[in-house]
Amino acid sequence: MPENTPDVRILIEKIAKWIVDAPDQVFVDHLDDDVLELEVAENDVGKVIGRQGRNVRALRTLLSAAGARARKRYTLEVID
Repeated sequence: MPENTPDVRILIEKIAKWIVDAPDQVFVDHLDDDVLELEVAENDVGKVIGRQGRNVRALRTLLSAAGARARKRYTLEVID
């Protein structure tokens, strides 16, 4: 595994900050090796999830693509 693997926590945090209205309340915790918890303001949970879950599904797709390079399988959980 290469030493310069991308930090997926920063990737998810930056994208989530672009989506929400309160970017200063976006926090991403990297638990264990494969679980990421995305915490946003209560009013922004719907924006992160999106219609029929499209936004969160897109975030998870990006996360799986980044994980494929690092040969890891990541899980994203949205917390309000």
